[in-house]
Amino acid sequence: MTTRKKTATKTILHPTLGFGVPATSDPHHFIIEIPRNNTGAVSIVENLGLQSHDQSQSQIARCILERPRWTAIRSEVQRAFNVRLKERQLKTSAWVVGANPVDRLLGKELCVLAWAIEGMELDHIPIAVRNWLALRPEERWWLFGMTAMTTGSINDGVKGWRLALRHALGDVAQNEFLKQATQTVTLQASKDTSNGTLSLFDFEL
Repeated sequence: MTTRKKTATKTILHPTLGFGVPATSDPHHFIIEIPRNNTGAVSIVENLGLQSHDQSQSQIARCILERPRWTAIRSEVQRAFNVRLKERQLKTSAWVVGANPVDRLLGKELCVLAWAIEGMELDHIPIAVRNWLALRPEERWWLFGMTAMTTGSINDGVKGWRLALRHALGDVAQNEFLKQATQTVTLQASKDTSNGTLSLFDFEL
């Protein structure tokens, strides 16, 4: 008698590029550009895709990270993103030299961490990463929205919300205060999610 071994097949929800970007025509996403030169800075650019009303303003340069700072966060960010992608039955990915497409919501979350560490002392970056990981996705989205409204370009790193993020994530006490301040917003975001208004990794057309 022959025993047949059943192999489990992983079902991918829909085709994606990079870290969860829908393989559709010009979706809203982020591009993380990693130069071949080991000392070259890493750039984070938001591509509004079809949501942009003006092609000349469809791309927004959000942050430029010195290579040592990027190296300090890349592994943890990749691991965290891949956990989320697996939960949503989407293909995982890894950072490569060149252009790395990143889902619009994950890109916003990465911006929050990148903005926090861009001017931070290198030995404080592991603290910032731990504090960033402790935040809920909804909290990161809110922090991105608040920061992007007034200080969201590459030249805004030393003022307003950008500076606040640096202190909030780089210091444990400040981060605890920040979490209390965003509790109300997180509760509201959770309600919105249950109502279908915040859908992680939506299949954008």
